[in-house]
Amino acid sequence: MNDLSQSLEVSLGRQGRLVIPAALRRQLGFKEGDALVARQELGRLVLEKPEQIKQRLKQRFSQVPAERKLVDELIAERREG
Repeated sequence: MNDLSQSLEVSLGRQGRLVIPAALRRQLGFKEGDALVARQELGRLVLEKPEQIKQRLKQRFSQVPAERKLVDELIAERREG
């Protein structure tokens, strides 16, 4: 199972429990006890490891020069608005 278009049907169990099929867990690198962040995105359920989110954010902001202070810019924008 390595194609993004492949899908599996799962059922929602008691108390909203969802079992992620073993093949999908292996593909995603999910292991028993892993912490996952769940969010709703455009009507879909997205599950991610916190490390993946941190990595994505680091990549997204990697082009920002070190001397640029985004926090100061955000605070200034909030004060203006």
